[in-house]
Amino acid sequence: MSQLIITEKPSAAQKIAEALADSGVEDRKQNGVDIYTIKRHGKVITIVPAVGHLFTVAEKIKSFKYPSFDLEWKPVYEDKKESFYAKKYADAIKSEAVKTKSFVVACDYDIEGEVIGLNAIRFLCGQKDAKRMKFSTLTKPDLIEAYQNISETLDWGQAKAGEARHFLDWMYGINLSRALTLAIRKNKAYRTMSSGRVQGPTLKILVEREKEIHSFKPKKFWEIQALGRASKGNIEAWHKKDKFWNEKEVDAILKKIKGHDGKVKNIDKTQNIQPPPNPFDLTTLQTEAYGVLGITPGKTLSYAQDLYSHGYISYPRTSSQQLPDKIGYRKIIENLMKHHNYEKLASIILSKKGLKPNNGKKTDPAHPAIFPTGIMPKSLQSPQSRIYDLIVKRFFSTFGENAVRETVTVDIDINSEPFVAKGTRTINKGWHILYEPYIKLKEEELPELVIGEVIHVKQINKLEKETQPPKRYSEASIIKELENRNLGTKATRAQIIENLYEREYISGKSIAVTKLGIKTIDTLEKYCPEIIDEELTRSFEEEMDNIRDNKLSPHKVLEKAKTALTKILTHFKQNELKIGHELAKSYLETEREKSFIDTCPVCNKGELHIIHSKKNHNRFIACNQYPKCKTTFSIPSANIKKTSLHCEKCNYPIIEINRGKIPKRLCINPKCVTKKLQSPELKEEERELIKNIVEEECPKCKEGILVVRKSVYGHFLGCNKFPKCRYTQAIKEGPFKKDFT
Repeated sequence: MSQLIITEKPSAAQKIAEALADSGVEDRKQNGVDIYTIKRHGKVITIVPAVGHLFTVAEKIKSFKYPSFDLEWKPVYEDKKESFYAKKYADAIKSEAVKTKSFVVACDYDIEGEVIGLNAIRFLCGQKDAKRMKFSTLTKPDLIEAYQNISETLDWGQAKAGEARHFLDWMYGINLSRALTLAIRKNKAYRTMSSGRVQGPTLKILVEREKEIHSFKPKKFWEIQALGRASKGNIEAWHKKDKFWNEKEVDAILKKIKGHDGKVKNIDKTQNIQPPPNPFDLTTLQTEAYGVLGITPGKTLSYAQDLYSHGYISYPRTSSQQLPDKIGYRKIIENLMKHHNYEKLASIILSKKGLKPNNGKKTDPAHPAIFPTGIMPKSLQSPQSRIYDLIVKRFFSTFGENAVRETVTVDIDINSEPFVAKGTRTINKGWHILYEPYIKLKEEELPELVIGEVIHVKQINKLEKETQPPKRYSEASIIKELENRNLGTKATRAQIIENLYEREYISGKSIAVTKLGIKTIDTLEKYCPEIIDEELTRSFEEEMDNIRDNKLSPHKVLEKAKTALTKILTHFKQNELKIGHELAKSYLETEREKSFIDTCPVCNKGELHIIHSKKNHNRFIACNQYPKCKTTFSIPSANIKKTSLHCEKCNYPIIEINRGKIPKRLCINPKCVTKKLQSPELKEEERELIKNIVEEECPKCKEGILVVRKSVYGHFLGCNKFPKCRYTQAIKEGPFKKDFT
């Protein structure tokens, strides 16, 4: 009897086929989809891939009303045009399903993978259940073991929790986003707003930090530094009181110690034992990659997922910080030892009597911590190779010896005033050797001193400082904060942050909340605080876990969500106009600031702004005093940023064009003399700049503006209202025409 195995992605289908085949693998294509057929112990097995989610939650009848709870699963290619490519994968599974009666789901063993497999089984194969392969790496031994120990049913707790989460996230995300969008549109601000079950509370956390920073009032304090010379080296010491809030007290001490040397009163040495780090779970991988490599959490997950798909590392979407014995530490390290980059480090570990990683407390019922499989990548691009190296070095370091750091604290008396000098150095590197270059510790070593030794004071410094506001969150630290508060999941937190960036609620690497983001939270807190209630969101996360553990019915959770949402949205509708008014005002102010370039150099009264034409989707810079001032400038189809610079020749504003790796700066004045001196590259940029819009209105219809068009006879000017207005004219002789000849 034949058997059908369904995988989550094409790469997994190929690896499973190669791992389970007794001999060769037959690979045939159906509409571009690779279908693999193998024989294992006389059984014919067909492996067909999905391509992620083939089905999505959608309304039974599409509308833009809220609240909407009439939902169903629909093929993703029917609901979203950009996902039409998924249809051929669904068709391939469906066509193979009619040929077999035995079905196996081999998608990633997590909530999302379970939902992908469940939907393929029931909607494409017409089955109620299937067998389940569970694995954490795409290596041949693990895949064979997963097949030999196959489960007779799907993981129904995981499947139900996953399905409930999809419906819950849709109900919250779509209904809240529709409510906000409709509210702002009723105030003539045409912008798509968004919120969600986790997105709203996340933005609130960021806004609270932003307000702390804005309201922070710095307070002056002083520190006293003494620079001296001992018999065997220089000493830097600080007054033991650390911060002085009264300047008069500082001045009195300075007067007291002026001209006096110091004497060593006490020397205290303490050793700090640093145990090896715990293995990586997804969150610690993301935070570490951001801290030592500067790679964002979203990209880290993407690179790690790709490494997993190629069989180089274990499954990255894990909460576990534990490496079980069964993964075979020694064999993995021996395989890594074959590569020259890891030969020396691997030999250090293998020289130990026993191999035992320093496991952490966090666990995951489905997967171990992240580890390299021992299969060496043949070639990787730079970001992926750095993530891989970080994972390997972290894996190695968990088997290392304790590191020991020694801190020396020296008490120095300067005319009865207590000063302290400190130095810390590593006296036993231990696991640090295995984790280099990702371990970065300061080595501050003091010269050798003895009690009673005189310190010749060379300089006393009075340092004026200010208290600092709380630090802004980074992408890594906010993800860690969300984990601590049990908001979102390990797999979705990075995407939530990216959504906030895309909606322009936040900006910058050191996350600053925009005016729109602050106003959105302020408005919701004022009129409908339930939308951003952290406790409600957290309670749903806990209930998802209970569904997974078969302790709670998905139906009860969804009914609770419907009741809560209905109440929230009823309250929202009562304040819809007020909410919309405040959000629209903030949005328009934000758009005005974003589009502002400079004061108009022609009329000197108006402001130049980037204008988006609704009729032809062109962009140009124009004075906001139109029609009194009809000044316009063309801009290229690229990301444009304003600068504070002005052209040295004509004093017109200079803009920055971000297209490619190196941004270019350009004077917006097409008649500027600098245009005649441009390099070929800048000349091409200028052609791009002026090929669409010209600084003239149509002389015929007085409604349109002239744009550069091209025919078989060359370039000419024509009204952008064509075909309503068919006015054309030749390009006059001069610099403007030379750009097109």
